[in-house]
Amino acid sequence: MAYNFFTSVFFLFFSITATTPKHAATTASTTKAGNAVSETVSVYNEIKAHSGSVPQMDCFSKALNGYKRLKAEGKIKKNILTLIDFSQSSNTKRLWIIDMATNTVLYNTLVAHGMKSGDEYATDFSNASSSNKSSLGFYATGEIYQGKHGASLRLDGLEQGINSNARNRSVVMHAADYVSETFIKMHKRLGRSQGCPALPANLTKEVISLIKDKSCLFIYHPSKTYLSSSKLLS
Repeated sequence: MAYNFFTSVFFLFFSITATTPKHAATTASTTKAGNAVSETVSVYNEIKAHSGSVPQMDCFSKALNGYKRLKAEGKIKKNILTLIDFSQSSNTKRLWIIDMATNTVLYNTLVAHGMKSGDEYATDFSNASSSNKSSLGFYATGEIYQGKHGASLRLDGLEQGINSNARNRSVVMHAADYVSETFIKMHKRLGRSQGCPALPANLTKEVISLIKDKSCLFIYHPSKTYLSSSKLLS
């Protein structure tokens, strides 16, 4: 009888001891995730308080997550986050440039997608050369150079297989006459590029001067293929 009693106590103690660390780890993980969500909401609400137009929360939360990881890894240097939401109509101002030091939207403007990515809406994306499609994901901005569109900004894709061919494809930020309200009125949609996130001609020089040299650019779309394959969102 005594043997059974002490044996039962021993196994009960062992069971509690063995399961407690796992439970504690789960609780800590849940708390950390909750804190991250709370921080994202706080930053997002500050931006809303400072600015008239802001990106959607789902888009912003993914952008912020990748921005923080890339900043910690030293792959981006500036406190500037450029966010493009290709789930929105090309007839809307779907590009935001956010000063993350002050949580302020500095620019909100039109931006083109690739001609083979879709008409008014971008729905198809590629990392392949000559595809004339946009590529999703996180980029580091590079240097300014003089090209056929005037001052243009090189981009380096940071996601292997998703946008890693950007520089070889000459996917850059440049000015385009077809990125304007006038073009939309005439054609019922914004003009399209060969895969570049083209900008309004009157804003391009000041925008690329601001975001050049290792700032973060994120091009978003709720594509299942992208969301499941991006390591920066996991």
